[in-house]
Amino acid sequence: MNKWSRINYLPNLPLYEGKERVTESEAHIELSKNAAKEGMVLLKNDDKILPLAQGSKVALFGKGTFDFVKGGGGSGDVTVSFIHNIYDGFKALPDCVSVYEETASFYKENVEKQYKEGKVPGMLEEPKLPKDLLAKAAIEADVAVISISRFSGEGWDRKVAGTKAAQGRKEDWVNPLVEESEQLFERGDFYLTKAEETMVKQVSKAFSKVVVVLNVGGVVDVKWFADEKKIQGVLMAWQGGMEGGLAAAELLCGIGTPSGKLADTFAKDLTDYPSTEGFHESNDYVNYTEDIYVGYRYFETIPGAAEKVVYPFGYGLSYTTFQVVDPAAKVEDINKDRDGAEFTFTFEEDPDNVELKPSDVKKAYITASARVRNSGKFPGREVIQVYFCPPQGKLGKPAKVLAGYQKTRLLAPGESQLVKITFPVTQMASYDDEGKVAKSAYVLEEGEYGIFLGTSSRNLICVSEVTLSKDTVVEQLTERLAPVSLPKRLLANGKYEKLKMGKARDINATKLPENPDKNMGFMPQVRHVDLIPMWAERDKHQLIEVAEGKITLDEFIKQFSDEDLAELLGGQPNTGVANTFGFGNFPEYGVPNAMTADGPAGLRIQPEALVHTTAFPCSTLLACSWDPEIVYEVGKAAGEEVKENNIAVWLTPAINIHRSPLCGRNFEYYSEDPLLAGKQAAAMVKGVQSNRIGVSVKHFALNNKETNRNESDSRASERAIREIYLKPFEIVVKESDPWTVMSSYNAINGVRASENHELLTDILRDEWGFKGMVTTDWWGHGEHYKEVAAGNDIKMANGFPKRILDAKKKKLLTRQEMEICGKRILELILKLD
Repeated sequence: MNKWSRINYLPNLPLYEGKERVTESEAHIELSKNAAKEGMVLLKNDDKILPLAQGSKVALFGKGTFDFVKGGGGSGDVTVSFIHNIYDGFKALPDCVSVYEETASFYKENVEKQYKEGKVPGMLEEPKLPKDLLAKAAIEADVAVISISRFSGEGWDRKVAGTKAAQGRKEDWVNPLVEESEQLFERGDFYLTKAEETMVKQVSKAFSKVVVVLNVGGVVDVKWFADEKKIQGVLMAWQGGMEGGLAAAELLCGIGTPSGKLADTFAKDLTDYPSTEGFHESNDYVNYTEDIYVGYRYFETIPGAAEKVVYPFGYGLSYTTFQVVDPAAKVEDINKDRDGAEFTFTFEEDPDNVELKPSDVKKAYITASARVRNSGKFPGREVIQVYFCPPQGKLGKPAKVLAGYQKTRLLAPGESQLVKITFPVTQMASYDDEGKVAKSAYVLEEGEYGIFLGTSSRNLICVSEVTLSKDTVVEQLTERLAPVSLPKRLLANGKYEKLKMGKARDINATKLPENPDKNMGFMPQVRHVDLIPMWAERDKHQLIEVAEGKITLDEFIKQFSDEDLAELLGGQPNTGVANTFGFGNFPEYGVPNAMTADGPAGLRIQPEALVHTTAFPCSTLLACSWDPEIVYEVGKAAGEEVKENNIAVWLTPAINIHRSPLCGRNFEYYSEDPLLAGKQAAAMVKGVQSNRIGVSVKHFALNNKETNRNESDSRASERAIREIYLKPFEIVVKESDPWTVMSSYNAINGVRASENHELLTDILRDEWGFKGMVTTDWWGHGEHYKEVAAGNDIKMANGFPKRILDAKKKKLLTRQEMEICGKRILELILKLD
């Protein structure tokens, strides 16, 4: 305990009257374990080595046995009272397996020694395995279980071996682990180290049965085990939270059947991903030249790319087997009658080949269905995935695109379930940013659209074809976020299309004198407040009057001086257990100071507050569950802990696209696919906000690189931005009504995201209908007055009120613009209970 722990941090009452605190409760810990089991992916199971035979004796190898990584670092870290590693997991299951203790003791002692030397989880050296210990273990044990762990963190990216130092601006802050990582992982942490390779070869040679557990936060090299016959079983355990080790052990022992499916494509090599080549080209920019061909859209479309795939998107094995029977699809016209009741009219055409008229497109839905039968010997769950395969047309398109999915309930052997997946025909539209069909519009080009159903992006059958006789504009929009410095983009045939270049934009342009404090991480200033009467009637309207309907919010905010408004638009000091600061904080007006907290793997409270919370699985694992229901439950439980600890807004979910395996923050993000990311994240938002607290969906947008993130320009075509990088945010906004959105550090085509009116007002609010508050990311380099003018309501962690007032005097900002942002901050506070 620190000297002032009891003084600085307030006690928190249980959320539910008459019950124990829910924070890090047994129920939430159990939920964390069960969620982890839903998203772990069985990649390999040769000779049915898994589940382990009852009574097996396992020998554990690899420092990852004890060097277990529950989740990523930085804002994604969680303070917990314990973490169960894979050794703990097996030891908790004595009726299933026994553990050969000598190898376990060797790794435990080594890991503890490295921890005492200051090493952090996932960043330890692999020790040299004694030959005599290995020989003895091979005699005493039946199965070898190798654990490989990796750490991920905010503020740094993975590196490619041999990459030259990037040119351009230097970073204002560099994660101290970057240099350590480069020394530890000779070829980058995507690959095994030489020491790990040696250990794996030694164990594989000594044992006839070998299982690998991958405790990682993102895509890693899989060549070393995919075709290696000496390694029969591989479980992608991800970063599974505080009970991740127990979850993995239970699955390996057959307490549950793996049902996770990959949310990303696993290729043969890091260089096989089109984003790799230019990822570290410059600190100043990233050119998204692969355009819309991200992940499986690239590998399933571009000539010669398919053969580079080892494990396709949507792939995952099970201990049981499934039969998918009676696959079909139909096109329906779904409307509402005058009483509001839904009815369905089914088109009379051949269901295998439906021709749609342009007038039918906007009201037509496609429903794909199949009956899934568990034909094996274990209870299990299967994920049915539906893809559409559009015509290439004038625009060029991915060969296949995920249209919808559903995970079955737990099916007993012999049991079956009818699965139906419905999506609108308009979902198959492509955005035309060049005017090849209709400029700045979502269009459906004429031709055949194949509807495919199956269990991965490779395991599919065609269930219907929908034919459009004429090009059809689905939604007419206006050009937004167009590039000026992107030289080219990839086409479906593997060639590149040149793009029009414009005048380069200065992301640091300002009409005020340079702000010397913009790059500094200041805490919010403690604002002076005049004496406030305790008992006499106050001379200012109080916010509670707005909540009670006595006055309008417009009437309330009019009494704020310009100085008050400028203060309102910036972050406020911490209270209680918070450490990411708050907003509001005007006691003279009765405005409370509402606190925020980091996410997304659980409520993040600093260790010195002496509050332990539940660490849930990382977002990538949750995406691999393909199960919005379990994600909703995680969100609801985490939201309870947030609320119980007096926090108003939880800074989650993070839903940027897995553009590249190199992004160091992929563990916080969901998937390479925008639909999967959006649907899973929407469930998280609904779960959290069911507690009447807010989320902050982040990082809006194109924050796909951590290196020099405050000064890097993400250069992408408008089509790629709309179809890929904004799509998960659009889904979340329209389906789950998040209370806040967090703008990202980076620039987008030369304009900082936090200063981008086209992004924050024209698209987010005017096109999508977002009604909530927008916050900056913490200590971003944006100019505060430009952020306010763009519709970025609050600057965190601290604002620059004097610069706002200077901008207003110079007519760079208006009182009305300040009031609009201020009202959205107050509207959020009014939602809280």
